[in-house]
Amino acid sequence: MRDIADAADLSPANLYHYFRGKDEILFYCQDRALDRLIGAVAAARKTPASHEARLRQVLAAHVRTLLDEIDGASAHVQIESLSPPLRAKIVAKRDRYERAVRRMVDEGVRAGEFVAPDSAVLTRAMLGALNWTVTWYRPEGPQATDALASSLSTYLVRGVTLKPAPPRRLHAV
Repeated sequence: MRDIADAADLSPANLYHYFRGKDEILFYCQDRALDRLIGAVAAARKTPASHEARLRQVLAAHVRTLLDEIDGASAHVQIESLSPPLRAKIVAKRDRYERAVRRMVDEGVRAGEFVAPDSAVLTRAMLGALNWTVTWYRPEGPQATDALASSLSTYLVRGVTLKPAPPRRLHAV
Protein backbone atom coordinates (compact mmCIF):
# COMPACT_ATOMS: atom_id res chain seq x y z
CA MET A 1 0.00 0.00 0.00
CA ARG A 2 2.77 2.39 0.91
CA ASP A 3 4.60 1.74 -2.40
CA ILE A 4 1.45 2.38 -4.40
CA ALA A 5 0.70 5.55 -2.43
CA ASP A 6 4.28 6.79 -2.91
CA ALA A 7 4.15 6.13 -6.65
CA ALA A 8 0.83 7.99 -6.89
CA ASP A 9 2.19 10.81 -4.72
CA LEU A 10 -0.58 10.24 -2.18
CA SER A 11 -0.73 9.24 1.44
CA PRO A 12 -1.92 5.67 2.10
CA ALA A 13 -5.05 7.17 3.71
CA ASN A 14 -5.79 9.13 0.52
CA LEU A 15 -5.87 5.91 -1.48
CA TYR A 16 -8.99 4.93 0.43
CA HIS A 17 -10.69 8.10 -0.77
CA TYR A 18 -10.59 6.60 -4.27
CA PHE A 19 -10.83 2.90 -3.41
CA ARG A 20 -12.92 1.08 -0.81
CA GLY A 21 -10.26 -1.50 -0.05
CA LYS A 22 -7.03 -3.21 -1.03
CA ASP A 23 -8.78 -5.57 -3.42
CA GLU A 24 -10.14 -2.60 -5.41
CA ILE A 25 -6.64 -1.15 -5.67
CA LEU A 26 -5.27 -4.49 -6.81
CA PHE A 27 -8.12 -4.83 -9.29
CA TYR A 28 -7.42 -1.36 -10.67
CA CYS A 29 -3.73 -2.18 -11.10
CA GLN A 30 -4.42 -5.50 -12.78
CA ASP A 31 -7.11 -4.04 -15.00
CA ARG A 32 -4.78 -1.27 -16.21
CA ALA A 33 -1.98 -3.75 -16.87
CA LEU A 34 -4.34 -5.95 -18.90
CA ASP A 35 -5.50 -2.91 -20.86
CA ARG A 36 -1.86 -2.30 -21.79
CA LEU A 37 -1.35 -5.93 -22.77
CA ILE A 38 -4.48 -6.01 -24.92
CA GLY A 39 -3.38 -2.70 -26.44
CA ALA A 40 0.00 -4.24 -27.28
CA VAL A 41 -1.75 -7.00 -29.23
CA ALA A 42 -3.85 -4.44 -31.11
CA ALA A 43 -0.76 -2.38 -31.94
CA ALA A 44 1.16 -5.44 -33.12
CA ARG A 45 -1.71 -6.47 -35.40
CA LYS A 46 -1.46 -3.10 -37.17
CA THR A 47 2.28 -3.50 -37.72
CA PRO A 48 3.19 -4.55 -41.27
CA ALA A 49 5.69 -7.14 -40.07
CA SER A 50 6.08 -10.88 -39.99
CA HIS A 51 4.10 -12.98 -37.53
CA GLU A 52 7.38 -13.63 -35.75
CA ALA A 53 8.13 -9.91 -35.32
CA ARG A 54 4.60 -9.14 -34.15
CA LEU A 55 4.62 -11.92 -31.55
CA ARG A 56 8.04 -10.77 -30.30
CA GLN A 57 6.60 -7.24 -30.01
CA VAL A 58 3.69 -8.47 -27.86
CA LEU A 59 5.86 -10.64 -25.62
CA ALA A 60 8.36 -7.81 -25.09
CA ALA A 61 5.50 -5.45 -24.20
CA HIS A 62 4.29 -8.06 -21.71
CA VAL A 63 7.66 -8.07 -19.93
CA ARG A 64 7.86 -4.28 -19.88
CA THR A 65 4.31 -4.00 -18.51
CA LEU A 66 5.10 -6.40 -15.70
CA LEU A 67 8.49 -5.00 -14.77
CA ASP A 68 8.42 -1.29 -15.64
CA GLU A 69 5.02 -0.37 -14.30
CA ILE A 70 4.35 -0.33 -10.57
CA ASP A 71 0.80 -1.41 -11.30
CA GLY A 72 1.81 -4.18 -13.67
CA ALA A 73 3.87 -6.43 -11.46
CA SER A 74 0.86 -8.14 -9.90
CA ALA A 75 -1.15 -8.33 -13.11
CA HIS A 76 -1.36 -12.09 -13.28
CA VAL A 77 0.09 -13.48 -10.11
CA GLN A 78 -2.19 -12.24 -7.32
CA ILE A 79 -5.73 -12.88 -8.47
CA GLU A 80 -6.43 -14.93 -5.35
CA SER A 81 -6.31 -11.68 -3.34
CA LEU A 82 -9.32 -10.30 -5.21
CA SER A 83 -12.93 -10.67 -4.12
CA PRO A 84 -14.82 -13.24 -6.23
CA PRO A 85 -16.67 -10.64 -8.38
CA LEU A 86 -13.49 -8.68 -9.12
CA ARG A 87 -11.53 -11.89 -9.71
CA ALA A 88 -14.10 -13.01 -12.27
CA LYS A 89 -13.69 -9.74 -14.19
CA ILE A 90 -9.89 -9.97 -14.20
CA VAL A 91 -9.91 -13.64 -15.20
CA ALA A 92 -12.26 -12.87 -18.10
CA LYS A 93 -10.02 -10.04 -19.30
CA ARG A 94 -6.87 -12.11 -18.81
CA ASP A 95 -8.44 -14.93 -20.83
CA ARG A 96 -9.32 -12.43 -23.58
CA TYR A 97 -5.67 -11.39 -23.73
CA GLU A 98 -4.50 -15.00 -23.77
CA ARG A 99 -6.90 -15.82 -26.63
CA ALA A 100 -5.60 -12.82 -28.59
CA VAL A 101 -2.01 -14.03 -28.21
CA ARG A 102 -3.10 -17.56 -29.13
CA ARG A 103 -4.75 -16.20 -32.29
CA MET A 104 -1.42 -14.61 -33.22
CA VAL A 105 0.28 -17.99 -32.79
CA ASP A 106 -2.42 -19.74 -34.84
CA GLU A 107 -2.09 -17.16 -37.61
CA GLY A 108 1.67 -17.72 -37.65
CA VAL A 109 1.11 -21.46 -37.92
CA ARG A 110 -1.31 -21.01 -40.82
CA ALA A 111 1.20 -18.72 -42.54
CA GLY A 112 3.90 -21.38 -42.17
CA GLU A 113 6.08 -19.23 -39.88
CA PHE A 114 5.43 -21.15 -36.64
CA VAL A 115 5.37 -24.76 -35.59
CA ALA A 116 2.95 -25.18 -32.71
CA PRO A 117 1.01 -28.45 -32.45
CA ASP A 118 -0.99 -27.09 -29.48
CA SER A 119 -1.24 -23.30 -29.52
CA ALA A 120 -3.13 -23.18 -26.20
CA VAL A 121 -0.36 -24.97 -24.32
CA LEU A 122 2.34 -23.02 -26.15
CA THR A 123 0.71 -19.66 -25.40
CA ARG A 124 0.23 -20.51 -21.72
CA ALA A 125 3.84 -21.68 -21.47
CA MET A 126 5.10 -18.43 -23.02
CA LEU A 127 2.93 -16.19 -20.86
CA GLY A 128 3.72 -18.23 -17.77
CA ALA A 129 7.45 -17.84 -18.38
CA LEU A 130 7.01 -14.08 -18.77
CA ASN A 131 4.79 -13.78 -15.70
CA TRP A 132 7.38 -15.55 -13.60
CA THR A 133 9.87 -12.72 -14.21
CA VAL A 134 8.21 -10.68 -11.45
CA THR A 135 9.57 -13.18 -8.93
CA TRP A 136 13.21 -13.12 -10.00
CA TYR A 137 13.93 -9.88 -11.88
CA ARG A 138 15.82 -7.20 -9.96
CA PRO A 139 15.95 -3.68 -11.46
CA GLU A 140 19.35 -3.11 -9.88
CA GLY A 141 20.64 -6.27 -11.59
CA PRO A 142 22.90 -6.46 -14.63
CA GLN A 143 20.17 -6.34 -17.30
CA ALA A 144 17.79 -3.47 -18.03
CA THR A 145 14.13 -4.26 -18.58
CA ASP A 146 14.23 -3.46 -22.31
CA ALA A 147 17.19 -5.79 -22.86
CA LEU A 148 15.49 -8.55 -20.88
CA ALA A 149 12.21 -8.03 -22.79
CA SER A 150 14.06 -8.29 -26.08
CA SER A 151 16.05 -11.39 -25.19
CA LEU A 152 13.11 -13.25 -23.62
CA SER A 153 10.75 -12.49 -26.50
CA THR A 154 13.40 -13.50 -29.05
CA TYR A 155 14.14 -16.71 -27.18
CA LEU A 156 10.48 -17.70 -26.79
CA VAL A 157 9.51 -16.93 -30.39
CA ARG A 158 12.60 -18.67 -31.76
CA GLY A 159 11.32 -21.86 -30.14
CA VAL A 160 8.20 -21.84 -32.30
CA THR A 161 9.88 -20.73 -35.51
CA LEU A 162 12.29 -23.62 -35.66
CA LYS A 163 11.14 -26.46 -37.82
CA PRO A 164 11.16 -29.77 -36.02
CA ALA A 165 13.90 -32.17 -36.95
CA PRO A 166 12.76 -34.82 -39.40
CA PRO A 167 12.01 -38.15 -37.75
CA ARG A 168 15.01 -40.42 -37.56
CA ARG A 169 14.65 -43.76 -39.22
CA LEU A 170 15.91 -46.70 -37.33
CA HIS A 171 17.77 -49.17 -39.47
CA ALA A 172 17.64 -52.81 -38.65
CA VAL A 173 21.07 -54.18 -37.87
